[in-house]
Amino acid sequence: MHFISSTTVETKYIFVTGGVVSSLGKGIISSSLACLLKARGFRVTIQKFDPYINIDPGTLNPYEHGECYVTADGTEADLDLGHYERFTNVPTTHANNVTTGRIYQSVINKERRGDYLGKTVQIVPHITDEIKRNVKYLGNTGDYDFVITEIGGTVGDIESLPFLESVRQLRWDLGQNACCVHLTYVPYIAAAKELKTKPTQHSVKQLQELGIQPDVLILRTEKEIPAEMRRKIAQFCNVAPEAVIQSADVPTIYEVPVRMHEQHLDEIIMRKTGVEISGDPHMDPWMHFLSKMKSARETVKIGLVGKYVELQDAYKSINEALFQAATYNDRKLDLRYIHSEKLYDSNADEKLGDLDGVIIAPGFGQRGIEGKFVALKWCREHDVPTFGICLGMQCMVIEFARNVLGLTDANSTEMDPSTPDKVIDLMEEQKSISNMGGTMRLGAYECRLADGSRAAEAYGKTDISERHRHRFELNNDYCERLEAAGMKCVGRNPSTGLVEVVELPDHRWFIGTQYHPEYSSTVLSPSPLFIDFVKAAISYSEDRSEK
Repeated sequence: MHFISSTTVETKYIFVTGGVVSSLGKGIISSSLACLLKARGFRVTIQKFDPYINIDPGTLNPYEHGECYVTADGTEADLDLGHYERFTNVPTTHANNVTTGRIYQSVINKERRGDYLGKTVQIVPHITDEIKRNVKYLGNTGDYDFVITEIGGTVGDIESLPFLESVRQLRWDLGQNACCVHLTYVPYIAAAKELKTKPTQHSVKQLQELGIQPDVLILRTEKEIPAEMRRKIAQFCNVAPEAVIQSADVPTIYEVPVRMHEQHLDEIIMRKTGVEISGDPHMDPWMHFLSKMKSARETVKIGLVGKYVELQDAYKSINEALFQAATYNDRKLDLRYIHSEKLYDSNADEKLGDLDGVIIAPGFGQRGIEGKFVALKWCREHDVPTFGICLGMQCMVIEFARNVLGLTDANSTEMDPSTPDKVIDLMEEQKSISNMGGTMRLGAYECRLADGSRAAEAYGKTDISERHRHRFELNNDYCERLEAAGMKCVGRNPSTGLVEVVELPDHRWFIGTQYHPEYSSTVLSPSPLFIDFVKAAISYSEDRSEK
């Protein structure tokens, strides 16, 4: 493996832009390139620049933006940061996701302090300088050999213009230490049975009009693009023929790094940035994962109960953590989405009866909450492996309090502020907060698990750290009654006493976590709790088959 010493070679900056349409997979391409460079021994990080004016996606509805990902340092970030971590096994921070809102907020704060000495504050140079400062921040730490910067949105969007102007300036500032990868779409017209290159040509032309010449073109396509057509694109777009790469659909996103390496993307980038090419990337652990994925024959059926199930990105990290856990358990994942607003006592048998395990999804608000209680009661009474995450864990406690402790009006004060039995209540430090943005309990916190608990067995240790995103917590006043009735509080924050994990020891697998273990699950370091949950689901499936 080749390694750049940051003391002798400057950090290399790679900019990834997108054209023609959105949702082409810039995040997956960025992650795949980072995966390959890291497998070559380089220190790599990825950052996402989002052109919306929100400070972060923390207050955005999932229908607007999909999942809100949380970093270990407590930043609410774009879901692409989840891909970055899953592909590289490298934690991200607040520096890895920057929005237009953050850029403008920083510039305005400087203007109010008088930092600009009374000058007129403008897009150029003040906004672009702030963007450039954020781009180079991670490189200036000396911790990385490559910084990959994904520019959100599509070339031609008004919102992205300041970011693209900053990229243009940085290309000149950095010289050979920077290169640009442009991802476009080559549509297939079924009626004509033809692939069309014109949208890509126009997209590159738009980029060139902004002063940016892409070094590499990656063509998203559903059909194989003939070599002759790739040469034509290279000629019209001023790109070397070998630097025109196709990214065809593959069965799983985890195959993309392999497909990119087959077309020498990592070598092209190294050559463009003046880095010596030596050997091949060490991809053995990654290939082992893909091998297990392809060799799996049997299936494990998991139901995910939530209110955003019609939106595939709303539970992205859970989906991927389950897929990873199923793969390492030598199973294909059959993930069934169950809308909690459409789940009742009358149809619970039909909706849940053939599942091997059930996840009660996180979320906020009253909508769909009763369906989660229905699912939990059914799973608890039928001894089905069940995993509650964040609000899912809180719903576990509420359902148990109502139907086992007999506290029929038990609830969370989030749902019913006047409930006589507030088994879930607002955290003490949250009670004086009125500003909704970035004020929850966010990021990684310590948790101590009880010796002999199922959770401790899954982790293989009692001291863990996991990421949080919540305002409400289990009310410790009810712990004694819950434990006496069989629900054990087996995980606590050692500093605050906050209950982090509950479980029913007399059940096959019934665990709730206040934290989000899915955020830290990666391809090469899957979540132990998800691994154990899927293992329990497989065991349950085998027991039913025998009966």
